[in-house]
Amino acid sequence: MKHSEAFLSLLQHRFQGDGVYLLDEPEAALSPQRQLSVLTLINRLVYHQSQLVIATHSPILLSYPNARIYLFFDEGTSEMKYTDTECYDHQGFPQPPRANAGTVDFG
Repeated sequence: MKHSEAFLSLLQHRFQGDGVYLLDEPEAALSPQRQLSVLTLINRLVYHQSQLVIATHSPILLSYPNARIYLFFDEGTSEMKYTDTECYDHQGFPQPPRANAGTVDFG
């Protein structure tokens, strides 16, 4: 089983609702398509009252609707909008999915 398949299986079968999960750069072994799959799985976990803390450089994962994004630096932390992050590409990266009444529209 590939690393990306193992990680997706972990998210699907071991992570349950009402949990707290810490993930460090989960995009490392994931293609952009797999990262989109992770967004769907994250949405399911959030719907079932889970909280996730994710350290990432992925513009795809950062685009999760209503995510609270923090920048960590030597002097402290700062909350920022997705469009203010360094990895946001103003020249062509897709806009973040739209949140509608508790659901996420990925299309």
